[in-house]
Amino acid sequence: MSKSKSLLLGLLAGGVVSAAVTLLNAPKSGKETRADIRNQAEDVKLSLEAVKENGKELSEQIINTSKEGAKLIKELSVDVKDSLESWKTTIEPHQKNIQLYLAQIEERLKELEDQTKTAE
Repeated sequence: MSKSKSLLLGLLAGGVVSAAVTLLNAPKSGKETRADIRNQAEDVKLSLEAVKENGKELSEQIINTSKEGAKLIKELSVDVKDSLESWKTTIEPHQKNIQLYLAQIEERLKELEDQTKTAE
């Protein structure tokens, strides 16, 4: 225990001596140092307020942008749906004609196959 007491006493004495040396060698007086610290604290406070305000503005911009994006996506999906419906109604008559032509082509191919088999 005596070793830990002497270590603690040595640390305490070293701290007091170093504090005294620092105060004696300080380039500014205590008043000037305190004023500098107050000024720096005020600067930090103003900077933090500016960051807070910018954060609020950014948050509002993100909210507005996401709302606008959701609205645009909704409008786009309606437009795409309308375009697809229009395309379907435009293509439907042609689709029936194509299916009819394909059926006719298949019949003729069968006829040609039958003719080539009978010709052999």
